[in-house]
Amino acid sequence: MAAGDKIRVLIVDDVAETRENIRKLLQFESDIEVVGAARSGREAIQLAQETTPDVVLMDINMPDMDGIAATEAIRQRAPYIQVVILSVQGDQNYMRRAMMVGARDFLTKPPMPDELTAALRRAGAVAREERAKLTVVAPGPGAMPAAMPGRVSYGKVIAVYSPKGGTGCTTVAVNLALALHNEETPAALLDVSLQFGDVAVFMNEQGKNTIVDLAPRAAELDPEVVASVMIKHAASGLHVLAAPARPEYAEQITSEQISKLLNYLRQLYAYIIVDTDSYLTDAVLSVLDSSDVIVLLTTQDIPAIKNGRLFLDLARSLGMPPEKILFVMNRYDRRITITPEKVGENLKHEVSAVIPLDERTVIPSVNRGVPFMLDNKSSLAARGIYLLAEALRTRLTQLEEGTHEAERSKR
Repeated sequence: MAAGDKIRVLIVDDVAETRENIRKLLQFESDIEVVGAARSGREAIQLAQETTPDVVLMDINMPDMDGIAATEAIRQRAPYIQVVILSVQGDQNYMRRAMMVGARDFLTKPPMPDELTAALRRAGAVAREERAKLTVVAPGPGAMPAAMPGRVSYGKVIAVYSPKGGTGCTTVAVNLALALHNEETPAALLDVSLQFGDVAVFMNEQGKNTIVDLAPRAAELDPEVVASVMIKHAASGLHVLAAPARPEYAEQITSEQISKLLNYLRQLYAYIIVDTDSYLTDAVLSVLDSSDVIVLLTTQDIPAIKNGRLFLDLARSLGMPPEKILFVMNRYDRRITITPEKVGENLKHEVSAVIPLDERTVIPSVNRGVPFMLDNKSSLAARGIYLLAEALRTRLTQLEEGTHEAERSKR
């Protein structure tokens, strides 16, 4: 087998004996090539840039930077690189944290040789697919948006989430997608509230293709396949992927398919806005993991604020960067004394945008299936969405600049 066809593996472990044992084990695999070995998380980040592996085999416990933080840094710089985590602990919390930052697989040390090589081959195949997609250019003016030739960065995934039902996630997701969508920055809107999603109803596009028609094909996507399934909203040109037509169809979709789908859509759209369920299912967790920014919604009622606090606490315990969460207050009523400032201070996370209460605009909009960002752009609700879109763009720019700054500092 030619060297260029082999799966390139970088081994990361702070124990020299472990690194050498894995290297010796893999040298008998004709389709796997070890391209380097790192002793720490920071060295792993550096070597990943220098050796461009397909797969990083990453120990989770290291002295300078743990494997989860190193995984996140590597994946931010090169999202096609797949990471297989190794840990002496089969702890569910470790596993979930690893998956939240983009790890492909999680093995308990010491892994069985067949288990290890199978995981590396699976991850290697995905890495090859993702690397190949970097060169894909979607068809020009037609069914799909152009893949923005010359783009260096991927499109951005924005999850709209609330741990409390009824806070207006679907309303915000639909109208935010319309605010972000234009010819230069095409957007897609996905409904991952898989059992009872309402995005199609909000846009008067019921009875057409759904995510069930696309997610199971996540490993074989191309622009034509996506174009054949996506609903093109007639009034705006926004591309929509609706929730399954029936609740039981949700069982056909896996979190792995969702992750692959979102990763692929980054090649075709500048923004992918995802409406989510309040319950933290595997599908919702995969969306939050894949997202560049989570728009976390709350309202002025105590249950919504309490649940917001619980989610922020969970995010901290999972090691999620606080800047990834854009905290937003929906349906803000000045007559109520619970202000955004008080909520932000109490939850120790600033409320970055406010969408005013505007029932006269929002309720008729939902009932007609015509988003207010299309026909009522001067309304209070629409102004709030515009401000949210600007806050989101600013946050994405800050995150990108922060990544570049971190890279320059390390150099």
